[in-house]
Amino acid sequence: MKSTQAIRCKCGAFEAALLYPKRGTRAVCYCRDCQAFAHFLGLPDGMLDGAGGTDIVAVSPRTVQFVRGVENLACMSLSRNGTLRWYTSCCHTPVGNTPRDTRLSHLGLVHTCMDFSGVSMDDSFGPVRMYVNGKSATGKPGRSSRVGFFAAILRYLGAVAWSRLSGGYRVNPFFTSSGRPRVEPRVLSHGERASLVDVVRAQGHGDALPQSPQTPDVHHPG
Repeated sequence: MKSTQAIRCKCGAFEAALLYPKRGTRAVCYCRDCQAFAHFLGLPDGMLDGAGGTDIVAVSPRTVQFVRGVENLACMSLSRNGTLRWYTSCCHTPVGNTPRDTRLSHLGLVHTCMDFSGVSMDDSFGPVRMYVNGKSATGKPGRSSRVGFFAAILRYLGAVAWSRLSGGYRVNPFFTSSGRPRVEPRVLSHGERASLVDVVRAQGHGDALPQSPQTPDVHHPG
């Protein structure tokens, strides 16, 4: 079993390692916020699938160790109280998303930040367990089996609860010891967010893009 998974930005300036990758839970999210994040980054190659979904691995932040280039880590949010979305300033590689409250111990790693070195994502993490927010898909979304979906939810909630009870949530390389993001987030203005949402909506309707069981819906607060 692979004990670590390499995390590396496109240009190689930022590197990290994920411990115990098999503990992660894979999901594909089609929400408009994840799509907006992709467009904010300039739509990196392969970040979105043909239906606008992002393949994400939910892990505990404490299992990530920065190796080098942490000065290239950047952070943005689509709204003042929204999810923190991490990427690299050097080449705009998406890294993942975290809640603002570190007591909710969650990191959703974006698949394109990982170096699989000839192995498949299935080999490292297993298959996709959940397809969520399919109503925002720009094509036909994947479908979760009812049993697989609820099993994945229970696994995820169990990991979050254990981190809270054990105090493991306090170890989070994306935040300082006082619970502040290690990088000041760039919060988009209402106009900036609206422009990104327009791009996402245009793609969903097949329009020309402006410049710059049923799949469950899971709310992301920005």
